[in-house]
Order: sequence, then structure tokens, then C-alpha cells
Amino acid sequence: MVIPQWRTGVYSRRPYSNSNNVELSCKSEYALLALLELATQHSNGEPLQIRQIAAEQNIPDRYLEQLLAALRRAGIVRSQRGARGGYFLAREPWKITLLEVLSCIEGAESRPTEASRETKSVEGMIIREIWQESGRAADAVLQKYTLQDLAEKRSSRRQLDLMYYI
Repeated sequence: MVIPQWRTGVYSRRPYSNSNNVELSCKSEYALLALLELATQHSNGEPLQIRQIAAEQNIPDRYLEQLLAALRRAGIVRSQRGARGGYFLAREPWKITLLEVLSCIEGAESRPTEASRETKSVEGMIIREIWQESGRAADAVLQKYTLQDLAEKRSSRRQLDLMYYI
């Protein structure tokens, strides 16, 4: 079995983690933040330039450029050339799942692990089965959420924060 790097936290610089030690890589976090900006602007139909996204989300320009290129190759975003050029979502935000994004950025099966070896013991097989089950559960959660869900959650949180400060 191969574990995607977004599950192992291999690229983690400032990871989000839960009590189960599942971490979100910096690479995936930046991609999701950029896509969240594009999802927010999707309804107006105007592309966002890399520098706008980078400034809003505090992402290094060059790194963002590489991430958006990968997302463009995967058909998640489209680019527009010219003075009014930039990037925009290739589809509606509610049609793009977090699993699709993370699979694009980290690769569906990005690196082999110890579990890829042939297991010779019953205990090893049990551990592998449980690990595979946890991977399927994580995939199910990520498949359930879309960029639209992220945008709505952010909007709700911002309204709560605003009410808190009033």
C-alpha cells in the first residue's frame, strides 16, 4: 500500500494535525488557500493574478506559481493570458472536492512505505488492514467536502469574528 504524502506530513512546515498525527502538508495547505481565494471570486468571473492570491494568503509567489501550474494541468484551474490575465476555477467550486485537490498536489500514491512490503505475519496483516481502512475513511471525508464548503465555512467564521468584536 502507498500512502499519499498529505497523510504522512512529509512536507510539513507548519502542519495542521489532529490527535491521530494526520498532518496537512504546507504544499497542500497553500494549494487549498489559493483555491479558496479563487472559489470566493468565482461568481464574478474575473481571474485573480498570482500576486493578488499570494498577498491575500501570504504564500510565496514562485511557490504559488508552481502549485497553480500543477492545478492547471489537472484541470482544476484555468489560466488567462494578458494584462487582465490570471487564474480562475475551471469548474464550479461545489464540483471540486478536497480529495481531488490533495491527490493532484501530493499525488494519489506518492511514495511507497513499509506497508508495501509483503507482510509475513498475521499481526502485520491486521495492522495493514486497519491502516488501509483509516486511509479509506480519510478519503471519504475529503471526498465529502468541496471548495464551496470551505468558502462557506470561512464566510461563517468571519461573520462570527465580526460579531465577537462588535
